[in-house]
Amino acid sequence: MALTQIDHVSENEEMARCIDNCLEAAQACEWCADECAGEGEEMAECLRLCRDVADLTTLHARFMVRNSNYSTHLAEVCAGACEECAEECDRHDAEHCQVCADVLRECAETCREMASA
Repeated sequence: MALTQIDHVSENEEMARCIDNCLEAAQACEWCADECAGEGEEMAECLRLCRDVADLTTLHARFMVRNSNYSTHLAEVCAGACEECAEECDRHDAEHCQVCADVLRECAETCREMASA
């Protein structure tokens, strides 16, 4: 759960959930990318997208924590990247890809909520 001492986060359950989902997505993507690195050229796109999403989701979480004016814009970008990466992960049968896709769909949903807030 996001830090409860941060007033603007503790007062906004939607934001706290999005921060948690973004950080979970970053972890899943780092794991998936690392596993994909050892699986050959057919996993190159999955690896690339996972690395992009890991960076975007951690950045978005940091922007929400600091209550940045750019957080809403980044939420839209983050949601789109999560959806694209989830689609790529769904193309592969590997457990790490399937877990990552599930986590990313949840993250995309909460990022979309933040983008429309």
